[in-house]
Amino acid sequence: QLQLVESGGGLAQPGGSLRLSCSASGVTLDSYAIGWFRQARGKEREGVSCINSHGNSINYAEPVKGRFTSSRDNAKNTVYLQMNSLRPEDTGVYYCAARHGHCYYSDRPPYCYEMNYWGKGALVNVSS
Repeated sequence: QLQLVESGGGLAQPGGSLRLSCSASGVTLDSYAIGWFRQARGKEREGVSCINSHGNSINYAEPVKGRFTSSRDNAKNTVYLQMNSLRPEDTGVYYCAARHGHCYYSDRPPYCYEMNYWGKGALVNVSS
């Protein structure tokens, strides 16, 4: 069965960068869309991005457009989220999640209900 593990979180300065990795085991990711989600303290989980199984279609939530980039290396069974120009409001727990096939929506960030498999999350703390 598919298992997902996030890594690469930690502390970053405002304006700094972090790269999150989502590593899969059990099943190859080449037929799975991967969504990134985040949950800030006291807030509901929100979709950040979704990348389709081939990496040729990606959508982002408006607050991260131009700053975050999702990519994937199916040969390594890994999906990445490069986060640049980080802001304090980017702080939260970041999750990767998988859906067999394509992202459900092509023009908006993903919803939690679309995803079937979830990682346990990685902390991202943006603070000076």
